[in-house]
This record gives sequence, structure tokens and C-alpha cells, in this order.
Amino acid sequence: MAPSSTSYDTHPCFGLASRKNVGRLHLPVAPRANSKIRFSGLIKAKSAMLPEEAMTWLKSVISEGTTVDVVGITGPGDPMAVPEPTLRTLNMVHAEFPKISLCMTTVGIGSAKYASELAALGLSHVTLLVDAVSPEVAENLYAWVRPSTKTVPLPEAVQLLMKDQADAVVAFKEAGITVKINTTVYPGINAGHVEEIASTMASLGADIMAVVPYRPDPDCTDAPAECGAELMDTIREGVARHLHLMPAWEDCGEDIVGLTSLEKRDAPISVLPKPIADRPNVAVVSSGGMDVDLHLGHAVKVLIYGPREDGLPCLLESRDAPEPGSGSRRWKDLSKLLKDCFVLLTASAGEKPRQILSRDGLSVLITDGEIAGTVDVLYGGGKKGKKFRKQ
Repeated sequence: MAPSSTSYDTHPCFGLASRKNVGRLHLPVAPRANSKIRFSGLIKAKSAMLPEEAMTWLKSVISEGTTVDVVGITGPGDPMAVPEPTLRTLNMVHAEFPKISLCMTTVGIGSAKYASELAALGLSHVTLLVDAVSPEVAENLYAWVRPSTKTVPLPEAVQLLMKDQADAVVAFKEAGITVKINTTVYPGINAGHVEEIASTMASLGADIMAVVPYRPDPDCTDAPAECGAELMDTIREGVARHLHLMPAWEDCGEDIVGLTSLEKRDAPISVLPKPIADRPNVAVVSSGGMDVDLHLGHAVKVLIYGPREDGLPCLLESRDAPEPGSGSRRWKDLSKLLKDCFVLLTASAGEKPRQILSRDGLSVLITDGEIAGTVDVLYGGGKKGKKFRKQ
């Protein structure tokens, strides 16, 4: 097996000391989950960023002076459930910021065949979520596992999960990627099984392991009891016999931007797109010209706003939108029509136009705000508390 490309001691998701001086940012570009733990309660669905939108956010964070040494691909789904957005995001980040370290968190389903490609894209660390190496234990943990787009009976699905996770560890190590195992301890279900997980993962070549206690979810009526400190100490001692053990920590840092939690920052990081030299304008679809109140698919006109000679934004012109009926070509034509715009404001938009426009460099923002004020915010004026939903 090839040696890992970098040490886990210098990575904030692998070594606690580096959390104080290594800036990080997690990009949530994974649109689909491929498994669900029975005791995770009710989870409100979150929208994934498109890769181009994630890049806009990353550039915005860096341009505001925040240090980003590590970019992680994690959430809201599993990065390898739909690999294409993950691979595209890694490719763009590595191409523009080659010195930024890249990592990913995944259950591991289907990951092994992408290990070499991920390494070539600059991925240096991966966290594999392994809560069981026994199918019997896994059946008691998972509500469902989907190794593909089709639902597979749970007994068969967990067998495939076990195999894919083992294959992933071996493949990642052969590709030179540092592998951490994350295991959540569920009392009465897998607590007595964690040392076996550590032993199995160590035999496959994993580098380090973290164990975290399950936090009972109030929405889950049959949740296991909370882990006691004595139980966790015993489990950690067992794990340490087989693998380097990551010190206990309170949170994964998913909401960290740079070195600071979003909740603790004096001012929020802006994720809004910004005008650039060849894209200085804003496109808007509206039924009456006052509010952003029109679905993109219903638009027959597009209003173009941009800076006047004195720098203040104003309505420049109105353009005819491409007619419906031509499928994806309609959105490619719209992209060409708006090649001088950095953002499109609409009340709603489908997945296909969002993807096409985003790939061509045009961000889509969903809002129901008043046009003048919204445009003013995008150019750096007005109130920053307006309702935007990045799409």
C-alpha cells in the first residue's frame, strides 16, 4: 500500500491541535443520501449547492480575507451517492486553489472505483462512516441502505454496504489517501461491537479512528439511551488497541468558516454572487417589473439591471426570453442571452435550467423580494438581511 499523502496531524478533521490554526470550509454539494440510521429522527431536507455555486461561495470567503487551508465535501447527502457533483467540485477547487487540501466524508458505497480519480483531483483525506462490520448489527442500526437508485431489501443491502466499505478502505489507501473511520456509539446496539470495527478497519489499512456518542433525538421514540462517560472510556480503550485514536471532540466543524463558527462570527460570510468585469449585470424575471414574482419557466421577458455611469444600479433594458418547447436548448440560449449577467433573480426555477445556467457561469438566486432593493444588495448597498435561497 502507498503511504498516505499527508499526515492527519495537520488536518482539522483528523487532528484536534490543527483546528486552532488551519482554516476550513465544508461545501455541501451532495444532493442524495444512500443510507439512513433508524435513530436519526426527523431530518429536514436541505438543498445541495451546485458545484459552481460552491465555488462562488469559496471565492467569496477567500476574497473577504478568511484563510481556507482545507475544503471538505460533506452533506447534505452522501458525496458518493451521486459522484458527478463531488468530482466536478473537487476538480474546480483543485484547479483554482491547488494549495488547498481536499477531504470528503462518506458512507463509502461505490467509492472504491473512484479512489484513483479522487486522488488525482487532490483528495488527501477521507472520513468513512462505519457503524458496524457485522450485517446483524447493521440491520439493527439502519432504516434503509440504497447501494444504487433502487431500494434493496435491508439484509442484502447491509451485506453490500459491508463489502463496499472494506473495498473503499483498501482502494483509498492504495491511492495514497489518509483514511479515518468515524463510528457513532449506540448503547445496546453496537457499543459492544466497536472494538471489532477498529480491528477490522485496522486490518484493511485505516489510519485513525474517532468514536462519538449517540445523542438521543427527541423526535425518535425508540432511540437508544445516552452514552455514559464510563462506557465511552471503555470503548475508546478498546479502539486504541488497534488504531490511532482521535481525541474526543464536541462537533465536526461542519459550520466552521475559516477558524470561526458561522454562529460566532461578528458578521456573516456573504455567499451572494458578485459582479465581475465581463459579467457586470443582473437579470430579473418579473410579471410587473416591481417584484421578483415569476417562475423562470413562465418568463417571456428578462429585465437587465446594471450600473450607470455614476455606478448606481438601474434598469438598462428588457430582453426577449427564448420560447419554450426546445428542451435544454432553451436554457443554453438563455445562457447566451445573459452572458453579461452574473446572477439571475427568479421566484422559482427547475433543476435543469439551474444546472445549465450555473455551469455556464450564471448563478440563480431564488427570492420573492422587491427588485430595486434586491439589486441594490447585490451591488453592495441596502440591507443585507433580505431573503435569498441559493439554487
